Amino acid sequence: MVKLIAGKKGAGKTKLLIDAIHNAEKESKGNVVAIQYGSSLNVDIYHKIRLINIEDYKIKDYDDMYGFIAGMLASNYDITHIFIDGTLRIVGRDLDQVGKMLERIAVITDNVMVTFTISAENKDLPESVKKYL
Repeated sequence: MVKLIAGKKGAGKTKLLIDAIHNAEKESKGNVVAIQYGSSLNVDIYHKIRLINIEDYKIKDYDDMYGFIAGMLASNYDITHIFIDGTLRIVGRDLDQVGKMLERIAVITDNVMVTFTISAENKDLPESVKKYL
């Protein structure tokens, strides 16, 4: 399952994401993963959460992100939640490509909740992206 948190820069998306991460950690019977660009979440996330700095893996586009998430799921069947902060900063600002990536990820995540943040206003999102709001 794919979920999207969207809003303009400074709208509080990361705060919503952090709250969702903490709730998932409390409720999950498996592993919770948080993916970030840089180290902005390091002090806010509980130590039980697997925190990944995506810069370490040289992810640069939509196919890379899909492959990264698919690889994590293939190697760890206990993942229940994946949270990605700053999606457009990681993969680029082509919202149509974001929609295609979300669709591909939705196909492989029936039993995993994957939540993305996107710095864009809802009105600016194509329908392929809006359906995940």
